[in-house]
Amino acid sequence: LATGPRQNNSIFYEIRTYDIKPSKMKEFVEMVNKYFHLRTAHSELVGFWSAELGAMNKVVHVWKYENFAHRTAVRHALPTDKDWQGKFISPALPLIEKQHNEVAYLVPWCQLGKPPKEGGVYEWVTFQMKPGGPALWGEAFQAAINAHINTGYTKLIGVFHTEYGLLNTVHVMWWNESPDHRAVGRHTAHEDARVVAAVRDSVRFLESQQNMLLLPLQCSPLK
Repeated sequence: LATGPRQNNSIFYEIRTYDIKPSKMKEFVEMVNKYFHLRTAHSELVGFWSAELGAMNKVVHVWKYENFAHRTAVRHALPTDKDWQGKFISPALPLIEKQHNEVAYLVPWCQLGKPPKEGGVYEWVTFQMKPGGPALWGEAFQAAINAHINTGYTKLIGVFHTEYGLLNTVHVMWWNESPDHRAVGRHTAHEDARVVAAVRDSVRFLESQQNMLLLPLQCSPLK
């Protein structure tokens, strides 16, 4: 009961974050853009981004699965895909310093969105909430998100709540036309009494937060 409500289907998202060796970032991105179609032949890629601000030499990619049996079948198939193993995995592994993954669900009041056009930037904001799950902090958090949406300066792409990984973590992805457009919108939002009130209420349940400005790779479905 402490985890609160969630969408009534089995779809979940795997969030993978890789730290790339600084001298190898360009090479890694080129390999992803050239060969990642071999991986997406097995399951649906939501998006693939590189960090521009808030982190360095880091990439984030998000995968959609129908259920855990679906993911298991995909993970069993990948080692037998000779093209994927030979053209990407073998040469790419020496370029990677660290890998991290999480399993997350979309919160029940959010559907995965798309930007109104290509060419913008994405903001990935990670909130570490107090233990207790959405039953404790869900309503206040939703109100804070909606307050930002209502300002109109940004587009919500998704709100993901972890199931595996560090629990009580929420990742929120926003889209903006540009970093400058985001900056202007944020400054305006901070002067909006409705936003200020909603944030003050939700921050009672907040342990920490951090964000990254992400740029979509050429191979990313979300651009």
